[in-house]
Amino acid sequence: MHYDNILTRKIQAAVESGRKALIPFVPAGFPVKDRFWDVILELDAEGADVIEIGVPFSDPVADGPVVEKASIRCLEQGVNLDWIFEGLAEYRDRIRAGLVFMGYFNPFLQYGVDRLAGSCREAGVSGLIIPDLILEEAEPYMEMLNENNLAYIPLVGLNTSLERLQAYAGLCPAFVYVVSVMGITGTKTGSMQVLGAKLRQVQDSFECPVALGFGISSKDQLESIEEHVDAVVFGSALINHLDEGRTPREFMAGW
Repeated sequence: MHYDNILTRKIQAAVESGRKALIPFVPAGFPVKDRFWDVILELDAEGADVIEIGVPFSDPVADGPVVEKASIRCLEQGVNLDWIFEGLAEYRDRIRAGLVFMGYFNPFLQYGVDRLAGSCREAGVSGLIIPDLILEEAEPYMEMLNENNLAYIPLVGLNTSLERLQAYAGLCPAFVYVVSVMGITGTKTGSMQVLGAKLRQVQDSFECPVALGFGISSKDQLESIEEHVDAVVFGSALINHLDEGRTPREFMAGW
């Protein structure tokens, strides 16, 4: 059970204060290793409720060109899980936001899932988003994750069946992440009518908060569906913003 997870509490606190929870995504080591932790601290200071740290991988199948290019840049700088955990050991006590890792299963498997769970607990990481680890493949690890209060955050999309939604809901996740498009990150959001219907279905299936991401770049995109969304995830738009030399503060001011 993850309803007492800090991620749930952070999102619920934002909603209770009358706003959407903000979940920025930044690949670890972006835009460069020497600046990354300053970016995280500034996002935190400017109101991020949960921060998604991307674990770079050479074949990010769910990510669009913006995230893929950023991830490759980070890999070329030698960023890996050991580097991320070293940084968290130094900076975690200065970060108020909840922390989530978003990454593909291969780096986690290479690191060792049991070792990963323990390292996340020690580093204050409260959840994992793993696009290529489906429910059936995740189930053998659920007990280990639960023992370390490490939430498995399900990704669901416009094509996820009601039966599948209910199966994911049975995990009692800290929150559910709804993919706004039938495709890759950073692409145009799908039909608002179709998306709204799916979000209502998700709300009916899950008791936890609902986060919406993949292709979100402005508040305007949420106008017709905001009653069905508790949190907003933004990745590609933030990466482009940082890549242009602008600050996290400027980006967060728009939200």
